[in-house]
Amino acid sequence: MPRADIDALQVRKLRNLVEWADVQVPWQSKRLRDAGVTADQIQSLDDLKRIPLMTRDEWMQGQLEAPPYGPILAVPESAAIRYHMTSGTTGKTPIRVLDSMKDWEWIAEMWCYGMWGFGVRPQDALFIAFGYATFIGFWGLHYAGEKMGCLVLPGGAMATDARVKTLVDMGATVVASTPTYALRMAQEARALGMDLASGPVKRLILSGEPAGSIPATKKLIEEQWGAKAADTAGMTELGTIMIFECESQPGGTHIIEDHYIEEVLDPDSGDPVGYGELGERVVTSFGRGFIPVLRYRTRDFVVRVPGSSCTCGRTFDIYDGGIRGRVDDMKLVRGTNVYPRAVESIVREHAEIDEFQIHLFTADGIRDEIEVLIEVPDPAVDVDRLLESLGRDLADAHEGLRFGVARADDGTLPRFELKAKRLVDERIVIGSEGERRGQT
Repeated sequence: MPRADIDALQVRKLRNLVEWADVQVPWQSKRLRDAGVTADQIQSLDDLKRIPLMTRDEWMQGQLEAPPYGPILAVPESAAIRYHMTSGTTGKTPIRVLDSMKDWEWIAEMWCYGMWGFGVRPQDALFIAFGYATFIGFWGLHYAGEKMGCLVLPGGAMATDARVKTLVDMGATVVASTPTYALRMAQEARALGMDLASGPVKRLILSGEPAGSIPATKKLIEEQWGAKAADTAGMTELGTIMIFECESQPGGTHIIEDHYIEEVLDPDSGDPVGYGELGERVVTSFGRGFIPVLRYRTRDFVVRVPGSSCTCGRTFDIYDGGIRGRVDDMKLVRGTNVYPRAVESIVREHAEIDEFQIHLFTADGIRDEIEVLIEVPDPAVDVDRLLESLGRDLADAHEGLRFGVARADDGTLPRFELKAKRLVDERIVIGSEGERRGQT
């Protein structure tokens, strides 16, 4: 679809969305009316900036004041068929959402965009390495696989070794997991004496972590599986994915622009940033049947580039490098900005490392320190040389900041099936009364 037609489609859908929110959700109506916005005033995408931004804190506060779902529903609760909530929320409450049949038709369709774009076809057998619970995760992918006609193999309630054996025994050609868990399954396969690279899997669909677009991590996954990997990203607030990596793999993820408006803004000023500049993604969703999502601040860092940079023929713009991280992921260590994604991109250059953890702590009660703990199970590896090399690489990439690098005993660092949480911040900070307390 030509860009002008995409823009026109987005304007029409935006006008309908504003009208729906204004009529059905008093809380949204007040926000819109206070900003002087009505549906008939939406004439171009330039009018989008008149709509107030919505934050996660506002969403959570609304749920605290009007539990359990807050004032954002556009449909009576009795019409819901599904309930989901965010995982790993830092705050007083998780984000809770309700879904209708309309939501789920759309949720599956968005995953179909991603799967088809990556080359998945009806003849594929799709194994989903995911614990089926209230976290939205790969639920939509499951239904998308059925919708496309794939053989869907649910991998819930299984230990890792059982998942590895099942996906091989059942001839799975496509596997879906987080990037971390893809590596974990490869480790388990080696322990079982199985060679995944000679197995049936041809494609890996990754989601849930920025690591799916970290070149070193992706390369390591592809080498260990002997398969092609593609990144996707979604949100519980949206119910599904909004970006996917196509089979041409241009180094980023296409935005599904006929179902979303994605803006990239300066996180401090709120001003738009141009192609090629790092900013915070703000999403407006046209697919939700229960909850109007208008200019929601995601706190995700992205770099947008034109769709013409991909050879697949899609005109959807691209997030170069996928989700680069989160605004609140950044840690300040002795005056230097440290992002977990940047650390992982360096660690994964060393294939000898099975697992790692970033540890922040306070030394002598006054000085912030950062160390990276690593597991190296291969006894043939020169660990001292590896520790020295990794410490040097980390310092070179962080303005000379000294990282401690230490070996952890095999199997002692946490393993993750869903979103990995490899950063532990135990630094002591000064509280409001001058007392010292540990960070979370």
